Amino acid sequence: MLNKPRLLTPGPTALPESVRLAMAVDMIHHRKPAFKQVMAEIQVKLRHLFGTEQPVLPLSSSGTGAMTAALCNLFQPGEKVLILEGGNFGRRWAEIAHSRGLKTVVESITPGQAADPERLAALLKLHPELRGVCVQLCETSTGVQHPVRELAAITSIGDALLLVDGISGVGISPCPMDQWGIDCLLTGSQKGLMLPPGLSFVAFSARAWGKAAKVDSGNFYFDLGKEKEQVLRQQTCFTPPVSLLLGLNQSLDLFFSAGLEEIYRKQWALCSMAHRGVRAIGLKPFAPEAPAWGVTAVRLPEGLKSSALLAEIFRNYNLVLAAGQGEFKENLIRIGHMGWVDWADLAAALHALQRSCRALGGPSGAPDYLEQALAEYWLAMEQGYPS
Repeated sequence: MLNKPRLLTPGPTALPESVRLAMAVDMIHHRKPAFKQVMAEIQVKLRHLFGTEQPVLPLSSSGTGAMTAALCNLFQPGEKVLILEGGNFGRRWAEIAHSRGLKTVVESITPGQAADPERLAALLKLHPELRGVCVQLCETSTGVQHPVRELAAITSIGDALLLVDGISGVGISPCPMDQWGIDCLLTGSQKGLMLPPGLSFVAFSARAWGKAAKVDSGNFYFDLGKEKEQVLRQQTCFTPPVSLLLGLNQSLDLFFSAGLEEIYRKQWALCSMAHRGVRAIGLKPFAPEAPAWGVTAVRLPEGLKSSALLAEIFRNYNLVLAAGQGEFKENLIRIGHMGWVDWADLAAALHALQRSCRALGGPSGAPDYLEQALAEYWLAMEQGYPS
């Protein structure tokens, strides 16, 4: 294969060399001073990344583990929560809630569209017994960004806690917990944090910790009260993936050497570039009005299947993109542009997409599709991301 491999999926994502090297050092013991020093350094950086003064708890699990831990530690069986469901991962909130024995009100959102804050306010008035609201920052299955800041402005003045799945959002777009009034924010290692899968992270607001103190999690492993006690001692309850935490320390150094504002500026510029490029090729973004900053879902024309298109792209360009999920598996593809991805990687993806579409009888678009996409990137870099 003459083309170097490129991984542009919405997780896992490519790893910086310095992160790979950090994970390759000799093992250290997780109950000794060297590990405690790493945990102390990580905690400072994670709190800054999450925008909170509260502890950020690392868990040895995928992001779904953090979602499970959040629901089990914040709500007793029989309590009622609202699920803002706009895709596959919104449904996951509901599935976990049911496994915990929670009652749910499910607000189905048209795929490709974002949650409506006014509708949320109406639902909270209609169901005053609600104790939580669950939503994604980025609905990864459809490439939608939900208006979390506006949703938090509504929940922060009531009794319902706002739980935000930031698995494809933290480190990609702004989501400052304390400033916005988010009660629970969680993420996973294999997306914007530029690590392999295997770690998740969860943080609670002060009022969420107050609620958690009254809840029996019913869970030996995901008891976040005990995890919090250990994190404050620079420890974990159970044996952690030490190498991943060493890599995390290096990854967070990359974030803060560049600066979060510059990271967000780049991510918004990549989002803008992807949408402009997709349109110039003659395809349609699936979420044009509420685009996720780290993944662009692309609607395929009738007769063009994602399985054939992705195989063509990989075979000829050594580039990995993702199919849609569930009902959209064959008529969407998803381009990941989060983490260790730059404009050149995305340009390669757009080129492979255009050439492969044309080879399979799909649209080939404007001859200057790449020039249009790159012009959009540099314009967005100059103007900055929307507030």
